[in-house]
Amino acid sequence: MAQQWPRIVVHMDMDAFFAQVEQRDQPALRGKPVCITNGDKGSCIITRSYEARVFGVKTGMRWFEAKRLCPQLIRCPSRPAVYASVSTDIMTTLQDITPDIEVFSVDEAFLDLSRCRGLYQGAKQVGRLIKQQVWAATGLTCSVGISGDKTTAKIASKRSKPDGLLVIPPWQSRVALSPLPVTAICGINRGVANFLAQYGVHYCGQMQQIPISVLARRFGHLGRRLWYMCQGQDLDPVRATLAPPKSVGHGKVMPPNTQDKDLILNYLSHMCEKVALRLRAHGMQARAFFIGIKTEAGWLSQQYKTVQATDDGLLLFQLAKSLVALHWRGEGVFQCQVTALRPQHGSGQGDLFEAVDTKRATVNQVTDAINQKFGSRSVTNAVRLQGLQTPDVIAPAWRPSGVRSTLSPNASKST
Repeated sequence: MAQQWPRIVVHMDMDAFFAQVEQRDQPALRGKPVCITNGDKGSCIITRSYEARVFGVKTGMRWFEAKRLCPQLIRCPSRPAVYASVSTDIMTTLQDITPDIEVFSVDEAFLDLSRCRGLYQGAKQVGRLIKQQVWAATGLTCSVGISGDKTTAKIASKRSKPDGLLVIPPWQSRVALSPLPVTAICGINRGVANFLAQYGVHYCGQMQQIPISVLARRFGHLGRRLWYMCQGQDLDPVRATLAPPKSVGHGKVMPPNTQDKDLILNYLSHMCEKVALRLRAHGMQARAFFIGIKTEAGWLSQQYKTVQATDDGLLLFQLAKSLVALHWRGEGVFQCQVTALRPQHGSGQGDLFEAVDTKRATVNQVTDAINQKFGSRSVTNAVRLQGLQTPDVIAPAWRPSGVRSTLSPNASKST
């Protein structure tokens, strides 16, 4: 294997990760249909065990619908700090395999073995070693796919679930992917698929029928990459280091068709403080912010620019209140979002004649220190006394460390 493969790429994917952690920690749940929701009253399924999948329970399904399909379904409140801790253990143990690791999400990682190919005797041998390492570190199973590129390795791991191992040699990648619908490729959503359908491309094997320039003109670099991905020739490298984030944001799905202004403001206040807390935790500030609420007709949103770079949640909330006052006319709201755009370390270049509010900065610093020691909301501003106390969630961009470690810094691992 080592001499014949230009690249050796592994995709490690945990099996029903959140649900498996709950079944590990609560033996009474093993072998039973389990689903995870945000809090013990959460209405949306985050993930589900394989026992629940048999009944047709899907991620994103409403609790009442899932319960109708599977009356014996057991709901477990999400424990994101625990999942993050376990994930960190997983990614740490994978460092024993190779230093070239890309943490793709909380339960997925790519490994590039090209630089250490001489240490292993074959693809299946290293795949089994990865599974053993993960089990030894966490008591959890994972599925492993191995090929010569990231896309084919990811397809291989998905195809081998659960607790599987599948090797697709690079010279077999095109044939292996050929019968798959293009939507099986990560990055091809409905919009891209509809565009490809105009050229008669519905399956990966049909991609070679159109020139790469067609996708490049429409989608730029992504289009060129998708052309190669569908043919098992994904050139994207395993990225052990990530570029600084272009944004720091938090959003929340709200009760459908929310028309209570106070409740909408409560959600926005919560998101403002979460964004501000992450900025402060990593010594960052921003001057530009996106704030929006989503209605049935689309987003009511605006980008704001502050005079001074800020990490203050109360200031962000003032902007959010302005958005609601100017743009909301009583429509039902389904979602809210607050995002700091182009955050920078430190305060950046300020206005020469604008006074900096050092008192607010000191109050935030002391508040964060107290909450870090004694728990979230031990000290909070009076404006937020009636605010939401929603559980933390793990964002898709989560990483074990740095700004993408999206959980509150004071989240307990035992909650």
